[in-house]
Amino acid sequence: MFYGVGVKLDRVLVYGLGRSGRGAARFLARAGVRGEWLDARPGAEDEALMDELSWARGDAGGAYDVVVAAPGVPIDHPDLLALQARGAEVIGEVVLAARLRPALPMVGITGTAGKGSTTVLVAGLLRAAGLNAREGGNIDPPLLDVVDSAEVAVVELSSFQLERVPGLRLPVAVVTNLGVDHLDRHGTVEAYHAAKRNITAGQEAGDVLVVPEGLSVPTRAQVRPFSPDRIALADGTPVLLSSELPEGVHPANAAAAVLAAEALLVHLGRPVDAGVLAGALRAAQPVSGRFETVARIGNVRFVEDSIATRTIAVQAALERAVPPVVWLVGGRDKGADLAPLREAAAGRVAQVIAFGEDGEALARALGLPYRVVAGADGEATMRAAAQAGLDALNGEGTVLLAPIGTSFDQFRDYRARGEAFRRAALTLAGAEVQG
Repeated sequence: MFYGVGVKLDRVLVYGLGRSGRGAARFLARAGVRGEWLDARPGAEDEALMDELSWARGDAGGAYDVVVAAPGVPIDHPDLLALQARGAEVIGEVVLAARLRPALPMVGITGTAGKGSTTVLVAGLLRAAGLNAREGGNIDPPLLDVVDSAEVAVVELSSFQLERVPGLRLPVAVVTNLGVDHLDRHGTVEAYHAAKRNITAGQEAGDVLVVPEGLSVPTRAQVRPFSPDRIALADGTPVLLSSELPEGVHPANAAAAVLAAEALLVHLGRPVDAGVLAGALRAAQPVSGRFETVARIGNVRFVEDSIATRTIAVQAALERAVPPVVWLVGGRDKGADLAPLREAAAGRVAQVIAFGEDGEALARALGLPYRVVAGADGEATMRAAAQAGLDALNGEGTVLLAPIGTSFDQFRDYRARGEAFRRAALTLAGAEVQG
């Protein structure tokens, strides 16, 4: 038996394992809870952990106090609805952490693009200010793997996670932007945006919400607007110029991160030193898989942005890449809006290299010159794409992996696709040096 703040855990079910569900099970086990689990397609790692924890397989027809549902399970899944009808409260990992670790301050960060990079920046700024800040959530590692070793948790929150945050109150929340994504899950843009706005639903007048200038989000919190043209504290005190940021660190993410870190420091009664924050930003490293230069051959850069499958993220990558750009497009089409991408590519993209299941169809729809490459597997495909990108440039420009499509046609996830591209680019760079 275990009772947290506002949560009774006599009978708990972890529904959906994978990265998040395994993190929830490990966290509950450390708290002395022996729950049950259910997953439609458990992997070997899932079953091994449940055996180690001595958790029994649950039943969607059973009665539970709390169901901790993994983000990948839609909130209207028939099993979750049936469990709720029998009295269970459905929550996610973030609410579980907030209720069982109520003294842990959390900064929540969401958005259609840039939320992962901003999460890492905020955590880095807080560490520079002397706090043991750990990042987790939608970004590796799972939040519940870090909450017991953190003084502050900085949480990347997807729209899936934000479907299941009843009563969550964050002292500091950030919305990086709101675009179009995950319509296959949420159905409409309005429903997707409503899920994102849940990040501020539990905030009160003493809390802070950081949003882009011009974005209106209904909230009771104090609103702090940010702009990529102004990396400064809330009172306007400059922190540093965007030109001083390391390559791969976006000014908008930096501007949002400064305001979020400042708000959390003020919340904790800690001093805010603009010089310390500036130093941390100058030392910041881009997040792997998010517009990162992974290799150079002369004046040709190989930029990996494998996570760029949302229109707003791909558009940002195209606008940041040094032209001429050879744009690697492919994977499995998720229905992205291509119109803004045609505009962003105009005058910048010299050629599209199409790969994977829907690469050629995407390239045709973009209306740009393209070449199709293929390989026996994902690794070979990325080697062919990187080589074709280099061949298409005259010794100067950018080979950009911003694929639009998801990775699931040839890879485990976007990280695996990005690593394959990185290896291909580094191999080409090594061959260039040796030759």
